[in-house]
Amino acid sequence: MSDRNSKRLLELLRQPGNDVCADCGLKGPEWASYNLGVFLCTTCATGHRKIGSHISKVKSLKLGKWEDPEVEVLEGGGNLLVAQKSERFVPACYRRPKPGDPHVLIEQWIRAKYERKEFETDTCKDYTRGEMRGHLMKKAKDENKYFPRFFVLSETENCLKYYPKESAKEPKASIPLSEINVCLAPAKMHQDNGLQLSYITEGSTRHIYVYHESGHTIINWYMSIRSAKLNRLMVAYPSAAESELVPFLSTDFALEGHLSKTGPAEQDGYRKRWFILDHRKLMYHTGQMDAYPKGEIFLGYKDDGYAVDLGAPKNCRDQGYTFHLRTPERTFVLSACSAEDRDQWMTAIAAVLEQPLRPQDNLSKAALAVCNRASRHSWFR
Repeated sequence: MSDRNSKRLLELLRQPGNDVCADCGLKGPEWASYNLGVFLCTTCATGHRKIGSHISKVKSLKLGKWEDPEVEVLEGGGNLLVAQKSERFVPACYRRPKPGDPHVLIEQWIRAKYERKEFETDTCKDYTRGEMRGHLMKKAKDENKYFPRFFVLSETENCLKYYPKESAKEPKASIPLSEINVCLAPAKMHQDNGLQLSYITEGSTRHIYVYHESGHTIINWYMSIRSAKLNRLMVAYPSAAESELVPFLSTDFALEGHLSKTGPAEQDGYRKRWFILDHRKLMYHTGQMDAYPKGEIFLGYKDDGYAVDLGAPKNCRDQGYTFHLRTPERTFVLSACSAEDRDQWMTAIAAVLEQPLRPQDNLSKAALAVCNRASRHSWFR
């Protein structure tokens, strides 16, 4: 690359919007698409390569040999100008990827913007129609096998149903959309296009794991659930802006991982469990893809008897990297794998305890109380 073109690129990177990746917002882009006119991070540049050079031609800003016509395209474009067209009609329900998000979300965002040109016109998208039907591979409740199931989403009925086969008359389950949380879970499921659906049933959280061989299809299901939830929230809260409701459509788990925990008695030993922090709900499972948690802990407000502290309580064995969670009903003694892991869990839990309760949080607390009363007989839960 000539010194002159090198200086031109550096000047472009200093312009507003060009200092971050055009697709995920990561600071310090190191690549660019010289036919689309946008600057990219390494991850998103890989996504552009996947959709093919007939759509996007990418080159390293540092290592590539840049010709005058290629730099001129970037000078005539830039992230902000290109986004005015490629992102003009992004639906409010659509989750825009951030750095570190699952690859399927990033890839389908890139394909939607540049390959399908999905957001350049104000047309109804498949996932905003309020209905969706199709087969997904669903994990069996008690074994690590997947079977095809026919899913039906209906916004008007406020439910997501699934059937053992398309011709079946009765669904295996009918889940209220208002109760569902959906998150992308490719790493845990070892499926690139994996989704985890969680909801409350009979006083306990139920997890369902599904995937589809097509990333486009699984993202459409993900967005369709978000779209249906948003539309129902807008009816329930007519004075609220869409931007105020979007954070409640779906949430990734704040933290997941292994911790060891004791039972309620001082002499109880530690058992390894898979923990999930889901806002004010701390769940623990025997395995990381269990259908139901062994136990669920409501995390209230710090002024109401909730706290997280370093070390083990008096008369309780410290296993190393130990901390304990105090609630009005019980103290939970937990042990992490490392000091870094322990500090991460303590920080995440403390952040929740700092937040005052919302009205809907009291409903969650009441639902968990029913579940916990049914599980107190077994310490190793």
